[in-house]
Amino acid sequence: MSTQDLTNEVKVERTEENNDPKAQPLRPKDASTLLILDRKEDGSLHLLMGKRHMAHKFMPGKFVFPGGRVDSDDSRVQYASDYHPDVLTKLNYDKKQIKTESRLRALAIAAVRETYEEAGLFIGRKSVAIEGTVGPGFEAFDELGIMPDLEPLRFVARAITPPGRTRRFDARFFAVWADQIAHTLETGIGPTEELEELQWLPIAQCKELDLPRITLAVLTDLENRLANDPDLSPDGPVPYYYWKQDGFAREEI
Repeated sequence: MSTQDLTNEVKVERTEENNDPKAQPLRPKDASTLLILDRKEDGSLHLLMGKRHMAHKFMPGKFVFPGGRVDSDDSRVQYASDYHPDVLTKLNYDKKQIKTESRLRALAIAAVRETYEEAGLFIGRKSVAIEGTVGPGFEAFDELGIMPDLEPLRFVARAITPPGRTRRFDARFFAVWADQIAHTLETGIGPTEELEELQWLPIAQCKELDLPRITLAVLTDLENRLANDPDLSPDGPVPYYYWKQDGFAREEI
C-alpha cells in the first residue's frame, strides 16, 4: 500500500466516524501506545496485539496495541535512563499542550504503565537501585525491583483524532523490542483485563485482524520502516497524522 493510499484509508475512516455537530470543541488528550516487537530465530518479526473488551464504549472488539491516556501521575515516575536524544527531538516537535519536560517523559511512562495494566508485561530494567518508590501506579514494579527505561523506546508514529468526535486523543506510538520485557505476569494478561485474546503475530497477520484504520496505517508504516531500518534507529522518520483546516494531513517528523 502506497503512502497516498494509506493516507486516504485513514481519511475515509475519520470522515465516516460518528461526528456530533453539537459537540463542544474538545482539546485532544495525550495518550500513548506501545508496539512490542519480537524477532524470532528465523528472522521473522512478531508483534503483540489484543482485542478490546466488548463492554468498552471506545472501539469495542477492535484489535489494538496496549496503551491509553497519559495520567497526571505519570509525570512523577522515576526512570532508569532518558530518551535517546534523537527521539527526544522528535517528541518535541509540535508539542501542543505539553509544557514541561516531565510531561514529555510521561508519554513513554504511560505506555509502559498501560502495557503492564493491559498485558501483564513489565517493560524496564531489573535490579536498578530505586530511591523510595518508582512512582504512583507502579507498585508492582517496586515489588520486583524494576524501573521503566525510556532509552530503548523508539517513537514510530503520532495521530490526533479529528475535531467533532466525542473523544479526542493526541496519541504517540512507541516501539520496543521484546528483550526489554523484564517480567511477565503468570496469568498471561494484565490486572485490568482490558485486552482479550492477547496474541503474538507476524505483522502481515496483524493487518488481517479487525483493526481501526489508524492502527492499520501505523502497522503499514512500521512495516515499511523496518524494510529499510530493521533495527529501528532512533532518528528514523515518524509519520504524523492530523486534521487541519483544509482537510486531513500526513507528514513525517
